[in-house]
Amino acid sequence: MSGHFDRHLPRRLRHWMAAALLAAASLTFARADSEAQIEAAYLVNFMKYVEWPTTTRVTTTICLFGRDTLGPNLAGYEGRSVGGKELLIRRANSPDDMPHCQMVFIPDVEEARIGAVLRWVDSLPVLVVSDTEGFARLGGGIELVRSGGRVQFIVNNDALARAGLKPGSQMLRLAQRVIGGER
Repeated sequence: MSGHFDRHLPRRLRHWMAAALLAAASLTFARADSEAQIEAAYLVNFMKYVEWPTTTRVTTTICLFGRDTLGPNLAGYEGRSVGGKELLIRRANSPDDMPHCQMVFIPDVEEARIGAVLRWVDSLPVLVVSDTEGFARLGGGIELVRSGGRVQFIVNNDALARAGLKPGSQMLRLAQRVIGGER
């Protein structure tokens, strides 16, 4: 009987290990998905807590630059009213797309192109957000920061001011850190 048990142990162990790996992978993907959902919610809420120059637009547009990492998580927000305007989600890949955006999200997978996008929106009232480490120090408006399983954000007040945008006091209080300007 002992030999029969030993013969099946490696197979059972392999099945147990495979099940454990699948469970761990599921938790990893669920966590990544939930972080993406949180980041998408932050983007929509940023639209509520930033004051843009007066405009006659009836819509407000979040543009996703380059490789899309948040589109599926933002899709459920499209068409909702944000600050009294219909929210649109669009793709943006060139300087010609930027004037149609109120916000541009640059995913960390597009880190090499951050400088170009910041030049494209220079002097436009566009809030630029990224989850790239150090983005706010590079001149971006808001940097999403993942820390200890949480998503927080850093506000670059000077970058927002250059774009003609004014962050609300509630946003500044909730920020992990504010760079420049008054808090």
